[in-house]
Amino acid sequence: MTKIGYLDGFRFYRGLLAGGKEVIRHQDYLNKINVYPVADADTGLNLAMTMQAILARCIISKTLKETLHSVADSALTGARGNSGIIFAQYLHGLSRELPEYKMLTVKHFAESAHKAVRGMYDSLMNPVEGTMLTVIREWADNLLEQSGKTTDFIQLLTDSLATAKKSLQETPAKLKVLADAGVVDAGASGFVYFLEGVVNFIHKGSLREQSFRAEPAETLSFSEVHTEAPGENRYCMEVILKNCTCALTSVKGIIGGYGDSVILAGAKENLHLHIHTSEPDKVYDALLKLSEISYVKVDDMLRQYQIGNSRNKQIGIITDTACDLPEEMLDAYQIARVPFGIAFRQRHYLDRLTLKAEGFYKLLKRDRAHPVSSQPSPMLLKEVVDFTAAHYEKSIAVFISDRLSGVYQNALSLAKQRKNDKVAVINSRQLSVTEGLVVLRIARAVDEGMSFEDIVANSEKWIDNTRILTDINTLKYMVRGGRVKPLTGMVAALLNLKPIVSLDKEGNALPIGKSFSRRSNMNRIIAMIANELKHKQVWEYAIVHADALDRAEEYAMRLSKLIGKKPAYITSLSPVVGVHNGLGTVGVGVAYDIPS
Repeated sequence: MTKIGYLDGFRFYRGLLAGGKEVIRHQDYLNKINVYPVADADTGLNLAMTMQAILARCIISKTLKETLHSVADSALTGARGNSGIIFAQYLHGLSRELPEYKMLTVKHFAESAHKAVRGMYDSLMNPVEGTMLTVIREWADNLLEQSGKTTDFIQLLTDSLATAKKSLQETPAKLKVLADAGVVDAGASGFVYFLEGVVNFIHKGSLREQSFRAEPAETLSFSEVHTEAPGENRYCMEVILKNCTCALTSVKGIIGGYGDSVILAGAKENLHLHIHTSEPDKVYDALLKLSEISYVKVDDMLRQYQIGNSRNKQIGIITDTACDLPEEMLDAYQIARVPFGIAFRQRHYLDRLTLKAEGFYKLLKRDRAHPVSSQPSPMLLKEVVDFTAAHYEKSIAVFISDRLSGVYQNALSLAKQRKNDKVAVINSRQLSVTEGLVVLRIARAVDEGMSFEDIVANSEKWIDNTRILTDINTLKYMVRGGRVKPLTGMVAALLNLKPIVSLDKEGNALPIGKSFSRRSNMNRIIAMIANELKHKQVWEYAIVHADALDRAEEYAMRLSKLIGKKPAYITSLSPVVGVHNGLGTVGVGVAYDIPS
């Protein structure tokens, strides 16, 4: 019978590849049984993405320690979610514990795997048994025990897999939330799938369908498993810190006050933080004082829960953060958003997540560096579209004008790659308040039972009958951002000109007037709308502002008298739009009824 007496870098990678592929194959099932720490249906996705990051980035060397160092670094950089980061931290600990041998015996491997458990536990603020932690610990205990009885890796890993399976089946006895839902822990199940992939590979040389399943959960439906929405900490935040200046215990102490499920994986030179928080902007600001931030991601667990478990319609809606709708409307209609990026010098933020409107306008007042915006990353865009499309019969994605950003084209390309008609991508040819009104109109149509096909067909008419009128306080922000020539801006400043900007039919910015005072601007905008009301009826209108609530409310008062009803909403101008329009801006969006 074949035996394996040693591990080198190549053998380790082949096992890692087999285990990673097995996790990726079962990601949908892991999503289904995900109830802890939050029932947000993403454990399978997070583990799969962690595995993909490892396999895509690691460098294989014949030396096991070099290979594992590369694997650990790739894992820490690409890890996602609680389970992904715990697994990454375990690999990181294993890479530190391995002796400097080109080839590793069973005894050395088992000792290192056992020692690495301590670092995994230390990375957590409050380790909880009945999770992946327990299964890895009991598996590693068995490795150490079996290493005194065999020198064969095949026997070692096969016997220890049985221990891991037994430990997995016992997780509901250790964690009440699992017992209540009738499932085993999703992260722990992912680790067992990983081990199964490795063991199956060394026995058979290829992956095939496995007989193992987490039996208690097999008969449960997706909606039956997920019974509770996330608690007070709405967001799952992940940050990679470079060259952190504080001790890890200090980082825990600083960050722990902003949320729970805190995990710190890696070392000070490359530290991966995970936290559930209701204040991602405050967490981010605190971290900026400690370290360089090389990566940040924020998932909205409430929206994931709504989409995964408590959908209130059959058509999903996606937009971007340039779409200005109040949070309560986004929540009521379960609208998913893709964030733009914003940078002040070397500080990179996620629009409306790690940088809220209030904080952005404070920065804009005091920071001499002009911020720049960037469109959402293709990977992030893909995640949001894929997640939404997986849970709805159909989805409609509405994005900022393609003349102002490339996100629409990127989303269109992504939808074409899906090779189905489940996702319709719409170029709003709008931004900010009017993009919000287009999305609101689609959301209400969905609620009223209009078909997917009819909504898509009507969207062009709705867009054509929506108009934005933007009252700009100063051109200096457009000059800084390169959208207006410096000479034009200087002349406007000298003459105290206040421009009024709209969008043309293609979605390009279009100056349509200017005044010598803000009062005159307001009067002109009210007059423009009054003129249109002679032959049009208003469906809804709304107002946005850049740190100018008083002025926005004055617009609302005057327009309410003119139109005969209050605005659908008044809200802050999104930071990504405020980058270009600047402080004091007020935007009025009007959506008109479709002519019969």
